[in-house]
Amino acid sequence: MAHRKILVGLTLSATLGFLAAYVPGQAARADGKPAAAPAAAPTCKLHGKKCCDPAVAAHLPKAAVYKACGESDATYLGEDGSEKETCKYFFKVGSEKEDDTYVQVYAPVQKTVLEEPNDPFFSYKKVGKVYMTEKAKSPKSAPMLAAQTGLYMPAKGYSVTVNASVKVCTKAETKKLAPEIK
Repeated sequence: MAHRKILVGLTLSATLGFLAAYVPGQAARADGKPAAAPAAAPTCKLHGKKCCDPAVAAHLPKAAVYKACGESDATYLGEDGSEKETCKYFFKVGSEKEDDTYVQVYAPVQKTVLEEPNDPFFSYKKVGKVYMTEKAKSPKSAPMLAAQTGLYMPAKGYSVTVNASVKVCTKAETKKLAPEIK
């Protein structure tokens, strides 16, 4: 009788050990490492590899782009925050290529921040606290200025640069976007 209790106990112990070692998510794996957690669902509407860093997106919220540029949830394709310190919002604009219909926010942390843009390709004019691209300095940079409008805002310890496709945000709309930069 005692042998039978020991045998039942060993069998039960072996079964529980097997379940603990091999049933995912129930306990640690047999090699002692914790079981992998399932991948978390994205917290944004993705149009790239990962959501924007909230700290970068806070410099120009999507709602500000909607308001200034006349966009909405209906035209919003999603965001891409896969580049360091960058958030790119994409929009559907007619039959235009999605890669050309964006508003990009770049907000690097910097020790020394330029008080105004020092750009070899464009001249800027001041619009409130923000600088806005005005003219191309060479014929080679003119097509880029025709395709997007740039904004630059210096701040303490960082700067914010916004590039808005004119297909999403006209130059007049981008001027309305400038005061929304934080």
